[in-house]
Amino acid sequence: MDYTRLSDSNVITEKYMDSILIEERLIDSVVADTSIEFFGEKFASPVMTPAFSHLKNYEGREHNGLEEYSQAAKESNILNFCGMMENDQFKRIVDTGAKTVRIVKPYADHGKVLDQMQFAESVGAFGIGMDIDHIFGEKGLDVCVGEEMAVQTFDMLRSYVELTKLPFTVKGVLSVSDAVKCADLGAKAIIVSHHHGRMPYAVPPMMILPKIKEALKDRDIKIIVDCGIATGADVFKALALGADAAAVGRAMLPALEKGGATGVKDYLDKVAGELRYIMSFTGFGTVSDIDDSVLHFL
Repeated sequence: MDYTRLSDSNVITEKYMDSILIEERLIDSVVADTSIEFFGEKFASPVMTPAFSHLKNYEGREHNGLEEYSQAAKESNILNFCGMMENDQFKRIVDTGAKTVRIVKPYADHGKVLDQMQFAESVGAFGIGMDIDHIFGEKGLDVCVGEEMAVQTFDMLRSYVELTKLPFTVKGVLSVSDAVKCADLGAKAIIVSHHHGRMPYAVPPMMILPKIKEALKDRDIKIIVDCGIATGADVFKALALGADAAAVGRAMLPALEKGGATGVKDYLDKVAGELRYIMSFTGFGTVSDIDDSVLHFL
């Protein structure tokens, strides 16, 4: 996509990510293992899918894009996320067999929030969460696909955590302040994200990530990063800066549109393979070994 505003958060994020370079450490290195444990389950890699919403049926295929990329996540054995949708659509995603975290929008209709979270748990969701960076719009509160959003307080978010036995994820964290609040209210994961640049001049997720990691040390909470993640190198940088995992986003759409579940699986496996390649080149045998000692900033 061609961005023309130098202030665009996505341009800023891309430039920051590209300013991070990686040194080689080859002697005594081995072929790396990309597997991770997340919420008590083992996955093939720390590459995760984005919480997409409202994807169509591409090229007349039977299943829509949400269902196709969920099938790919199952086949690649990675954690799957999905976003705004009605319950019947979420059930079809669960039926793919993918371990899926449902990210619910902060609806003004509080009953709808509770219903979608409770439904997700009842049909076998792997986790639930909320997308807090969709609260505000340019005219006040956001309206998304005709649904008005609402301000979310610490106590409201904590009530959702207490509503379920599933691990709760807060998506749209972009400050130490919000990250600490998420840990305090009992969330088990945060997604460090500016939601593809919803706010102008948003700090790049990878720039704020080390501060968030330091603030959450010794806390029982996972850190996921998204925005601009497209390659194994991007994932590696996120892990080295303190993330536990990284979610690809719009970069996987061409593979989805053209190749469906097979195309997405090939793309996800390619990203995981690139991550393994860089881990091997830098002397890190496992994901938990990765640190920022190999990073250099322009």
